[in-house]
Amino acid sequence: MPQVELIPAACNQQPILANLLELYIHDFSEFHPVHLDGTGRFGYPQLPLYWIEPDRHPFLTYVDTKIAGFALVKAIPEPTNHTSVWDMAEFFVLRTYRRQGIGAQAAHQVFRRFPGPWCIRVMHANRNAIAFWSRAIAAFTSLPVSPVILMSDQVAWWHFHFESKSNSNR
Repeated sequence: MPQVELIPAACNQQPILANLLELYIHDFSEFHPVHLDGTGRFGYPQLPLYWIEPDRHPFLTYVDTKIAGFALVKAIPEPTNHTSVWDMAEFFVLRTYRRQGIGAQAAHQVFRRFPGPWCIRVMHANRNAIAFWSRAIAAFTSLPVSPVILMSDQVAWWHFHFESKSNSNR
């Protein structure tokens, strides 16, 4: 099994994340219309916030010392009980590394870093991501996964809610 490492991204690695986000958004364009800007890039305007706002956390994923993907995590307010929930804002694994358990290992490392309630949102049209998150979350929690569908801007999203207890999870 390859060694998977999740490393906090330093500010000087922002260009690496920006490049990876271009690949991620290109993949995402299969499910949602996105358009290139005048320079031929999709862009991700929120990226600089991950080094400014304390509730945002950027990570790079490495496999055997090679860049394999990223995770962008943020805390979002939970309106029902006035607390916050961890949100996997964006998560990406390069196609070369998919279907090898690498994404699940990286996701589990993220969950262990941030104990507490989590919400993973997946566009209904993205069937592969729904299957991935169902498996990854069930393996992490050792519990059945029961996502709910919610509409946002006329788009259906699966919401996976679960709890990361601490470093004691798998």
